Amino acid sequence: MVSEALNDHNFPEAATITAPEPAPAPEPDRRSWLSRHTIDVRPLRHAAFRRMFIGQAVSFFGVQFTAVAVPVQMFALTKSSAWVGYLGIAGLVPLLIFALWGGAVADAFDRRLVLLCSSLLMWVSTLGLLAQGLLDVGSPVLLLVLVAVQSVAFAVSSPARWSIVPRIIPTAEIAAANTLNTTLSGLAMVGGPLGAGLLIAHFPLVTAYAVDAALFTVTLWAALRLPPVPPERTERTTGALADVLFGLRYLATTPVLLLSFAIDIAAMVFAMPRALFPQAAVERFGGMSAVGWLFSAIAIGAVIAGLTSGWIGRVRRQGTALIAAVVVWGLSVAAAGLAHSLWLAVLLLAVGGAADLVSSVYRQSILQVYAPDELRGRMQGVFTAVVVGGPRLGDLRSGLMAQGFGLTVTWAGGGLAAAVVAVALAVAFPALRRYAMK
Repeated sequence: MVSEALNDHNFPEAATITAPEPAPAPEPDRRSWLSRHTIDVRPLRHAAFRRMFIGQAVSFFGVQFTAVAVPVQMFALTKSSAWVGYLGIAGLVPLLIFALWGGAVADAFDRRLVLLCSSLLMWVSTLGLLAQGLLDVGSPVLLLVLVAVQSVAFAVSSPARWSIVPRIIPTAEIAAANTLNTTLSGLAMVGGPLGAGLLIAHFPLVTAYAVDAALFTVTLWAALRLPPVPPERTERTTGALADVLFGLRYLATTPVLLLSFAIDIAAMVFAMPRALFPQAAVERFGGMSAVGWLFSAIAIGAVIAGLTSGWIGRVRRQGTALIAAVVVWGLSVAAAGLAHSLWLAVLLLAVGGAADLVSSVYRQSILQVYAPDELRGRMQGVFTAVVVGGPRLGDLRSGLMAQGFGLTVTWAGGGLAAAVVAVALAVAFPALRRYAMK
């Protein structure tokens, strides 16, 4: 299937390359160098992808305001990093259940309709966060419930969104599209937390929820403007449990995808320090004014890596590159956990963020090319459970460990463990490191 997809798109750009003109002007060479080393924007030529890209970029910026405001509010209410870690469980349990089901639904019905309905649910949950803030309810349990509802909506919308991408752009541009999406998400994760930090420092925390609710309307507009994306096959699934189990059986027989998920789980569960940021800001970096920089640091590195990512699509041994990126991520996070200077911690987390972008692009691209269309929704559902569930488990691990082992051991030790586990999996199971694009 992979070879057929590639043959359908015979890289027309390469077919039009001719010998250089004898003119001495150096401008064509400069353009060629830039095209090889800067971010590839070819997918934006496709109107459907461009709309979805704009909607995701704007709304994800707003989502970051909530991503900062909820743990800050939880810590303010409880004075406990463990309660901040419980937010991870509140998001994880519905994610694991509904991501798998949402992927089956995306394979059974029009993916545009699934995306629109689930986006509406996420918007309603954000309005709930805004309402509890305005009413000054002050309930940690209510925060957990609203986070769980958001997780349900995300778990259904994400498989639909990502499985739409291979249907609206050529296969040759999938890696570039994933890099664009990941880089813009990184930009949002830089500007969003920094903006949230400034907002929370000068205005009531509830303002952050209002920003998210307002910006999320762009996602609804983008989903409405997408073309219908019905299932390609004539024999449709129903989104029932049998379809979910069929997808899991397929995954169990596909070592490349299975290992890519396993390494990502290790990277996020052991090395994600996010739940420690409020505590680190207070105890190590001088107060809550530092929390925005900590939440933004990983994304800063991802953005820099994305803007210089022209080389990513040319790497053939994508499995080996994915493993190497996860090792760099773990070691960078471990070093950041030892830093007592805010700016050194931000720099080291940024290095980790650059590595995380590389691993994320390759995981997504391998899945979208490797899995057949009739299973892409279900594989994206598993991918969503891994990509979002891993950090949620990481939040729980770090939040609980910090209570008994302290900030430094929890943070630095987790990063080192992630690097060691990634190497061990790559050595014990060679399928992923042998994977190469054809």
